[in-house]
Amino acid sequence: MAQQQPNILFIMSDDHAAHAITAYGSRINKTPSIDRIAAQGVRLDNCHCTNSICTPSRATILTGQYGHITGVREWQALDSRRPAQLQKQLKAAGYATAIFGKWHLGHGLTNNVDQVNNNGPNAVPADPAGFDDWALLPGHGRYHDPDLLTPSGRIETKGYISDLITDFSLEWLRNKRDASKPFFLCVHHKAPHRSWEPGERYKHLYQDEEIPLPETFDDDYKGRPAAALAKMRVSGDLNERDLKGATPPPELKGTALKNWYYQHYIKDYLRCVASCDASVGRLLDYLDEARLAENTIVIYTSDQGFFLGDHGWYDKRFIYEHSLRMPFVMRYPKEIPAGSVRDDIFTNLDFAPTLLDYAGVKAPEEMQGVSGRAMLRGQAPADWQTSFYYRYWDHGGHNVCAHYGVRTKTHKLVYFFTPATPSMHGKLEPTVAPYWELYDLERDPNELHNVYGDPNYAGVQKQLHTELDRLQKKYADVRLH
Repeated sequence: MAQQQPNILFIMSDDHAAHAITAYGSRINKTPSIDRIAAQGVRLDNCHCTNSICTPSRATILTGQYGHITGVREWQALDSRRPAQLQKQLKAAGYATAIFGKWHLGHGLTNNVDQVNNNGPNAVPADPAGFDDWALLPGHGRYHDPDLLTPSGRIETKGYISDLITDFSLEWLRNKRDASKPFFLCVHHKAPHRSWEPGERYKHLYQDEEIPLPETFDDDYKGRPAAALAKMRVSGDLNERDLKGATPPPELKGTALKNWYYQHYIKDYLRCVASCDASVGRLLDYLDEARLAENTIVIYTSDQGFFLGDHGWYDKRFIYEHSLRMPFVMRYPKEIPAGSVRDDIFTNLDFAPTLLDYAGVKAPEEMQGVSGRAMLRGQAPADWQTSFYYRYWDHGGHNVCAHYGVRTKTHKLVYFFTPATPSMHGKLEPTVAPYWELYDLERDPNELHNVYGDPNYAGVQKQLHTELDRLQKKYADVRLH
C-alpha cells in the first residue's frame, strides 16, 4: 500500500536573516539551493518569531507554546518530559525521527542524563526525547572539528560543522532509518551564528567584492531610547574573535572605518550562509535520487532573523523587522503550487500544529499555535490571524531592554520596560524608563520614526492597545502596562 503520511525534512539554520536569501530579494548574496525550495513550493513573507533568541524560538517550534508556558524564556532547558512536543507526537504516529546539529535546549547536555537548570535541586531532563537518533552539538559547539553528543556517547569529529551535519543526516537517510516508516528529520545548522567562522571552501568568497551597506546603517536612534542603548553595533561592539584577529588600518576614520568593520562582519556571515545553502542542495539531490521528493515536505527556515548591519547592528532580540522576520520556504508537490508566495501572518508558534496536520495527527490542546496547512496552499480561512504577540525577556543581554508588543500587517506597538524579576543577564545600563513605540510599517518599513502619541495615529494606537490586551489574555501572559 502506498505511503500516506508525508516525510518531513526540516532544515533550520541559526540566525539566518531572510534578507540574506535570494528568494527574499537579497542584494548581498545568492542562495540557489534554498531558492530551489521556494521556486518549487511556497515562500512566506510574513513569518515571524515570538521571541528573537535561539533557545526560546527552538522551544516554541517544538511545542507550539510561548516561553512563559514552556518555561524557556531565555536559555532555560526544555523539559523533555512534556508530551506536547512535535517529535514525540510524530513518533507516536509511526514516524522514524532524528535530529542532527544544534539542539540548544539544555545547556551542558550530556547523554540521557537529567540536566539541572542553574544547578538547582530539581532535575529537568534536557535530552532530545522523542528522537530515535541524534548527533548534537553541546551548547553552541564549534565550527571546526566539533565534539558531538550521540545516544552512545560523545564523539570527536574532523571537518567543518555544516558539512558534518549534512553527512550525518544523509547517512541516516540512506542507511540507518527504518525505511518502512515515514521520517521526520531535523537538520539544524550552527551556521551562520556568531562568531561566523567560514569553512575552507568559502573562506575567500566575496574577497574582492564590496558588499552594499544597508540603508539604515547610520541610524541615529532618534525617538527610540531603548535602541540607542543596545550594544551590538557593527562599528564598535565586535570582539577579537568576531574579527578573527584582524585590525583596521590605522588611517581609516569615520565612515571608512565603519565600512571596514561592516565588510569584515558581513563577508564572514555570508560565507557561513553559503555552507548552509550547499547543504540544502545535497539534501534535495538525495531526495531526487531516492525518488522521495514527491512525498516529502521540505522546509528551510531559521530560528529568528538577524541584523545584517541594519540600524548599524549585528545580532537580533528586538521586535524590529530584520530581527523579527523568519525566512520560511516550503516544498510539498502533492499540495503546494510551485512558486507560491503568501503574505498571511504565520509564526513559529504555528510550526508544530501545521506539521502535525500534514501527518494526520491532532495537535494537543496545550499547543497555542494553529495549523497553517490551508493557508500554505492558498486557502486561508476567513478568520485567519491578522496579528501576533511578541515578548522578549532577556533584559540586559547586549544591553537590550525587555519588551513586548503586537504586530499586524500594517502597524506595530511595543512596550519597553524594566522587569521586576531579573533576567539571566539581569542588568541594563543605564536603565530605561518604561515607554511605548508605534510604527506605521507601510509608510516607515525600516521603523525609524516612533509615532506613539502622534494625534494622527490616535485611532490606530487605541486599536493596537486593545489588540495587545486581547492577545496577552488569550495566551495567558502577564500585563505590565
